[in-house]
Amino acid sequence: RMGLAEGFWYHEYWLPPGATWEDMKGIPFPQPRDLLLCIPGALLLIVVRCIFERTIALPLGRRLGVSDKLRPKVQPNATLEGFYIQLGRTLKEEDLISLAKQSDLPVKNVETWFRHRRAQDRPRLIKKFCEASWRFTFYLTSFLSGLALLYDKPWFWDHTVCWLRFPQQPLLPALGWFYLLELSFYCSLVVTLPFDVKRKDFKEQIIHHIATITLIFVSYCANLVRFGTIVMLVHDASDYILELAKMLHYMKWKWVCEAVFIVFAVVFIISRLVLFPLITYYYFVTKFQLFLISCVINTFLMILQLLHIFWSYLIIQMIFGVILHGAKRKDARSDTEESDRSEAEDPAKNQ
Repeated sequence: RMGLAEGFWYHEYWLPPGATWEDMKGIPFPQPRDLLLCIPGALLLIVVRCIFERTIALPLGRRLGVSDKLRPKVQPNATLEGFYIQLGRTLKEEDLISLAKQSDLPVKNVETWFRHRRAQDRPRLIKKFCEASWRFTFYLTSFLSGLALLYDKPWFWDHTVCWLRFPQQPLLPALGWFYLLELSFYCSLVVTLPFDVKRKDFKEQIIHHIATITLIFVSYCANLVRFGTIVMLVHDASDYILELAKMLHYMKWKWVCEAVFIVFAVVFIISRLVLFPLITYYYFVTKFQLFLISCVINTFLMILQLLHIFWSYLIIQMIFGVILHGAKRKDARSDTEESDRSEAEDPAKNQ
């Protein structure tokens, strides 16, 4: 008789054909319970983020000249406010006429009230700058840490070594902590997502975070840590460049921002559309025996790849539209609401 826990961890699900959990005895093997530390880890990162944004990012942004235009305040109006909150922020023509009659105001005044009311809810540039600063700091730290951990590992340069004597590969403590840091960060992003500046690709972000968290958890439990750390490093390679471009955009350093964004686009496309599929599909699919968990991992890797293609399309579209044709800059992965007309949206996004 096999209990629920034993059934879940049945070796044929998690390990390649012929391998059992008994083969792991005497080897420092990843323990799933270790990943529970991501809960306090995520909470700690949220606290660190709040402190960082208030004590470092906010003063830095103000010193660098990041500021918002003054936004007109709307006159209190219960009728218009009720419609705005309950039924929507945009008006159809019939709604506009109806509200004008109900509030005894000219139609033009109602239009102006809604425009100013929407402006009040748009995120401030300084808030965007603080968020980008935090992500820039984390992604850069994560990328450099990953490089420091992997550059002297033979399987970093020769990916076939990732599968040498798998799954009997001892877990290096530093890689275990790196995994935990990444998992904690993405869990913290899920927690703060409703409170952060909402982007046009909000749904894609949710899908991305869920896929990433699933991949980190499953690959750790199956001792695919060597493969997983390389995949995470490939993702981190472009993220900090994007956040830097956003910061420069909020500072209104237009030409520097555009140059950094082009660098980001090149790194993103090479890392996500060339290196990522090469690492995942060529080595993982063609050189590896398939079993249940490897199929699960392949599925979520394909989800990430589809997101990479989607974002790459938006990035290329933006470069052609803005850089080559001189069109008005608009972020392919920008905030949901456009800011004041002088506040063009920031460049695209990640992983």
